[in-house]
Amino acid sequence: MSTHGGTKAIIAALAANLGIAVTKFVAFLLTASSSMLAESVHSLADSGNQALLLLGGKKARRGADEKHPFGYGRERYIYAFIVSIVLFTVGGLFALYEAYHKFHDPHPIDAWKWVPVVVLVAAIAMESYSFRTAIHESNAVRGKKTWVQFVRTAKAPELPVVLLEDLGALIGLVLALFGVGLTLITGDGRWDAAGTACIGILLVLIAIVLALETKSLLLGESATKEDVAAIEAALVGPGVPSVIHVKTLHLGPEELLVAAKIEVDVRSGAPEIADAIDAAEARVRAAVPIATRIYLEPDLRDRDVRVSAAPGRDH
Repeated sequence: MSTHGGTKAIIAALAANLGIAVTKFVAFLLTASSSMLAESVHSLADSGNQALLLLGGKKARRGADEKHPFGYGRERYIYAFIVSIVLFTVGGLFALYEAYHKFHDPHPIDAWKWVPVVVLVAAIAMESYSFRTAIHESNAVRGKKTWVQFVRTAKAPELPVVLLEDLGALIGLVLALFGVGLTLITGDGRWDAAGTACIGILLVLIAIVLALETKSLLLGESATKEDVAAIEAALVGPGVPSVIHVKTLHLGPEELLVAAKIEVDVRSGAPEIADAIDAAEARVRAAVPIATRIYLEPDLRDRDVRVSAAPGRDH
């Protein structure tokens, strides 16, 4: 993965979730708490998701070939979309099913009553560390954007995915603690089921947000407004009086395709136009380094000038 911060956040989340999943499942075996089972499956799904993000980052580093001339950068978007599906099915739907089952067969926590509380408090501490790491790494790249804007506009999917997963995990742990705690106090297992249902709804909502955002990336998003403005400014220079239009497309988080129609002087010959295009490409790459593919089409802005300058016309 090209972004060290994203990799660091993923590894921190993976380590935390593997440890949490084991302790939650042990707690479920001792107490038969549905909230603990839903949370253990949730942490297991999150661990699998982080592994998928790492795999997607590795596959995306492959170079371009004949079959994929623009490379494999979008692999990261595909694996992020798979993460949303896993979170929806394995995490959310399983928790809702378990809640439904527990509502119809409620039972209190009779043995090892202190175990789920201790496990959940410890899990909150570990998940908080993972969430803190994701926030720290995100702050390094989000600039002045709000958190909502960062999640909505980030071209690299890993940090937004880890942020939402960690946030969902923390809220889910609080909900599980709420359900388990009220079950221990009242002896009514339906509180445990209610906590499980809330966890399921939460995971489904987060999965839907992730799916919508990664779907937009898969369809192909343009560069940010700031990058587009920088590209347009860089294109103008000797031999290029103005830009007629620019189209951009992210081939991956750090790979940008730029296609533009630029104005050239009607009096310029082919060598001058070629030199102007080469210079414009160099300026764009200097201004926006992620512009790895640049295609420029020379044209005349004024149609009347173009017609009057055509060969064989009387002047």
